[in-house]
Amino acid sequence: MRKVEVALKIRANLGECPRWDEKEKCLYWVDINAYQLHRFDPASGRDEFLQFDEEIGCFSLREKGGFLLAMRTGFYTTDGWNTERTFITDPEVGMDKNRFNDGRADVKGRMFAGSVYPPKDYGGASIYSLTPEGDVKKWIGDLLTANGIAFSPDNKTFYYADTPSHAIQRCDYDPQTGTVTNCRVFHQFPLGNGRPDGASVDSEGCYWTALYEGGRVVRLSPAGEILEEIPVPAKCPTMVAFGDEDLQTLYITSVGSRSEEELKQYPDSGSVFRVRVDVPGLVENRFAG
Repeated sequence: MRKVEVALKIRANLGECPRWDEKEKCLYWVDINAYQLHRFDPASGRDEFLQFDEEIGCFSLREKGGFLLAMRTGFYTTDGWNTERTFITDPEVGMDKNRFNDGRADVKGRMFAGSVYPPKDYGGASIYSLTPEGDVKKWIGDLLTANGIAFSPDNKTFYYADTPSHAIQRCDYDPQTGTVTNCRVFHQFPLGNGRPDGASVDSEGCYWTALYEGGRVVRLSPAGEILEEIPVPAKCPTMVAFGDEDLQTLYITSVGSRSEEELKQYPDSGSVFRVRVDVPGLVENRFAG
């Protein structure tokens, strides 16, 4: 049995989007509902954050330094830590109930990001791409909560989940053109035992997903078969990222805004967890704009 431990003891409201910076040797992550971007140094145990005035759903490190931020009001860039935001575009302008939720850069430096539509009375969320030149295109619509965006090691497969459906989709991907086609079910989880949230792919092409309200993370083969399940000491893990020098530490964010009864059972909810794994992950792509 693998040992999952607390890497950062904290009560994040909605911890999400962990990203390992192989240059700075630190883990960036967000607390969406607290409007914060965090920077955690595992070597020193220090965690610091930037406070924004709206939700930051996800982000990408930039090739030239700084961040690409996907926020409630659209895409922004910054040139570094604690520098001014520059607005790029908002593909969902006027859709006031929506915000960005999950995303990741591809091998060519494009950003793919999906939104969430909280009322969930129709499929009001979508997945978009943003090129380094600032062009936006909608690829997938009719979603409730876009999650689990990831790419295979050969960059020919694009993954995503619509969390309430309990299903992960896999699509054909052309990294040269950034085209997403032929989406089909990769893995369907049973209802009521955890929903697929954020994800990462390891160097063998296996897809790791956090199961929200499922208390575990799961490793799926490239064929969609469950290879391993790791219990997490929080009912709601949200996303995973590979980190440390060898990219064999799986960092896991979680939710701390839960019922008193659940928090008694899972007192470390909201913390960032870590567990050692056998297969390393991949260095995260960076936004090229």
